[in-house]
Amino acid sequence: MRIVQIIDSLDAGGAERMAVNYANALVDEIEFSGLVATRKEGALKKQIGEKVNYLFLDKKTRLDIKAVLKLRKHLVINQVQIIQAHSSSFFLAVLVKVTLPSVKIIWHDHYGNSNFLEKRPKYLLQIVSFFFSGIIAVNEKLRTWSLAILHHKNGIYLSNFATVENEVIPHTYLKGKMGKRIVCLANLRVQKSHFLLLDVASKLKESHPDWSFHLLGKDFQDSYSQELKRKLKKQQLENHVFLYDSCSDVSGVLSQVEIGILTSNSEGLPVSLLEYGLHKIAVVLTDVGQVSSVIENNENGFLVPSNNRDVFYNRLVELIDNKLLQENFAKKLHQKVVTHFLATSIIEKYIHWIRTTIINE
Repeated sequence: MRIVQIIDSLDAGGAERMAVNYANALVDEIEFSGLVATRKEGALKKQIGEKVNYLFLDKKTRLDIKAVLKLRKHLVINQVQIIQAHSSSFFLAVLVKVTLPSVKIIWHDHYGNSNFLEKRPKYLLQIVSFFFSGIIAVNEKLRTWSLAILHHKNGIYLSNFATVENEVIPHTYLKGKMGKRIVCLANLRVQKSHFLLLDVASKLKESHPDWSFHLLGKDFQDSYSQELKRKLKKQQLENHVFLYDSCSDVSGVLSQVEIGILTSNSEGLPVSLLEYGLHKIAVVLTDVGQVSSVIENNENGFLVPSNNRDVFYNRLVELIDNKLLQENFAKKLHQKVVTHFLATSIIEKYIHWIRTTIINE
């Protein structure tokens, strides 16, 4: 098999991490594993394995013919059979397929607002899904949606998985007091609900002033980001909540924290949760998307209803005040991730699906 992953950018987001993870995990399992970044490079470029064939298209516009032809040439030269297009990169994949009908497209659906699928734009996807040989969904809701709305029967749910990242020299040093840090790995997007985090931080500032929050994720410099920074300043949280933007040294960052959180009102299966578990960090998360497939409430972490500041704060305090509970949660979550959410078992299912369904489609 000869497969190329396509992703719009290499910023440190969930879909981007999975594109890199798949390329790295497949490199020793198939004949050819490649990765194409279409529009922008980023922090995750450092995580691409040495044996992965990498190409950057530097696409300038939505209908960039030069980028289409460059990708087509790359696919022909490397005899690529399958494009695995992550998120919105499906559009470029379809343009290439029009000029190269022999190539098959798998669309990898990472839609983050899976708790609000009734609002999802669908008409373009309904048209282009005709060109898809298969669809991978990152949770069961998305799998059901592709069947009901796109009428695409050749779909599969494959959970995201965690990998040990390539060694990167640590360069992100967190502020705040050692032993009293809380991390949130999430790009600054509306569905990540960072405003709930600020509300929780305001309460924790009064009860546990030595503890601090550390937000790592892409800052898109948009209205959401601007409003978040205004509220942070208004609530006088500058010495308690710190913003870092994206980083490539996630392992180094997670070695500096005690607790990991996500305050999202919608998720697929967040890669950041799997990274928390891989690095033995106790967690408090909102119960959205496929999070409950990883977290068993009160067993290996705390699950909280979305948009509930008081319950989130109470569970966080319970964890802060009980070091033994932190260690117990971290140990059990680590075991769950290592057993069920590492690359080996997911890639085995993936390759079986490709061989039995896609190749012969």
